Amino acid sequence: MAALIIGLIVVGAAAQRMAGLGFALLVAPFMTLLLGAHSGVLLVNVLGVISSALILPRVWRSIDWGMFRWLGAFAVLGSVLGAWLATLFSAAVMAVFVGAIVMVALGASLAISGNRFTTEPKAPRAAAGFLSGLTNALAGVGGPAISAYAVLTRWPQATFAATLQPYFILTGGTSVAAKLMLDPGGLPQTDWWFWIAVLLAVLGGIAAGERLLRLVTPTQVRRFVIILAFAGAAASLLRGLFDLFA
Repeated sequence: MAALIIGLIVVGAAAQRMAGLGFALLVAPFMTLLLGAHSGVLLVNVLGVISSALILPRVWRSIDWGMFRWLGAFAVLGSVLGAWLATLFSAAVMAVFVGAIVMVALGASLAISGNRFTTEPKAPRAAAGFLSGLTNALAGVGGPAISAYAVLTRWPQATFAATLQPYFILTGGTSVAAKLMLDPGGLPQTDWWFWIAVLLAVLGGIAAGERLLRLVTPTQVRRFVIILAFAGAAASLLRGLFDLFA
């Protein structure tokens, strides 16, 4: 199991470096299958913070700090609410949430991609941040809400990808802190070497992502992430439904 988790982390970190998001989208559905919903989502939150923190220095100059402040402020509110809600549901219900949230959010962002707005209005920023924080805490995936907002508003890819790194550090860190306060034993029990392997896997994924950036376009990367995310979400959804009705 550890080898599979490390492999998922490498792929997720590579996608995160290329597209700005994708780590949680790729990893969260499979982590819930391997570790259970509560521990899996919490571990994804921790790993997402690590991944974004390591990417951050490489994209620092492209960050839109004004956008980050708006999204981040409301995402914190959503993260706290989501962390509390996550303690109220069973593992099976959480697995269904993980799968359904990813599939619906991704489907919506694709369906509305033809309608274009601007990034100027503040209310859509606030709504996107709140929903992203909520789903990040509840299901380990905060990217779809922000991705849908970016598609709608033509947010430039380079700035979008860069701004998401401090944003994911903030939302992931808030979710982790809130969950550990509510449930100090929430993280899966692992040996010390697991975290060293995780760090190396993230670094390896980032390095691979930087190499792949020279070979593929951002559009191709996003398509790849969406396909894998749909597959993982479907697996998580089906497992949760099976556990609920078996």
